Amino acid sequence: MNRLQTLFNTKKNNLLSIYFTAGYPELDSTLKVAEALEIAGVDFIEIGFPYSDPVADGPTIQHSSERALENGMTLHLLFEQLKNLRKHVSIPILLMGYVNPIVQFGVEKFCKTAAEVGVDGIIVPDLPMYEYEAMYAKYFIDNNLSNIFLVTPQTSEERIRKIDELSNSFIYLLSSSSITGGSLNVSANIEDYYRRIKTMELNNPAIIGFGISNHQTFQKACEYAAGAIVGSAFVKFQATDNYIDNIPDFIYSIKN
Repeated sequence: MNRLQTLFNTKKNNLLSIYFTAGYPELDSTLKVAEALEIAGVDFIEIGFPYSDPVADGPTIQHSSERALENGMTLHLLFEQLKNLRKHVSIPILLMGYVNPIVQFGVEKFCKTAAEVGVDGIIVPDLPMYEYEAMYAKYFIDNNLSNIFLVTPQTSEERIRKIDELSNSFIYLLSSSSITGGSLNVSANIEDYYRRIKTMELNNPAIIGFGISNHQTFQKACEYAAGAIVGSAFVKFQATDNYIDNIPDFIYSIKN
């Protein structure tokens, strides 16, 4: 098992993940942020690699990607930065980004390099499931990388069960079919969606993302899933003074 699978086998609820964009706000902040998040009590981390057309992201993460690209962040540089990752960070690490930069880098090379630096899983929102299964799954499996699929309220039961079949760690449950950075508005329809997922008794746990920004929304998400992911709220926080030093307070405010 990789670190991600081990985590989900040992901790079943109230899992907290934090997303941040590599190269934002400073080009060389990636390892410093990851290390501070682990010390603060985060369960696993998603490191976004910036792309010029992040279609699933709202203004906050789009801005962080633009800044990171202006700073000079590339996939090649990110992997250079992550070479010493496992000297500083022991919790599971995922990379999150879009398929175009991965294909340009070379999918097989991307998976091999990610595994070499200690990455445990990959989230690629615009990678079609059939394309993953037919063309790329072998590279993920050979390098012991978990591929994380996304599910929305509109996803059919047939597709969800297929996603569950292809998954080996967790399923990323979007709180809505909108972009990142909204607020978690748990309406009756959304609660029905969460309950529907729970009653399907899937093999893989669900983690809720999009709209998790404070203790209230984190707690609400944990009622329906094994945990939640905070993205835009943390990226906004990174724009504040001395944000590295204040990461423990930010994480405490989410968890408590």
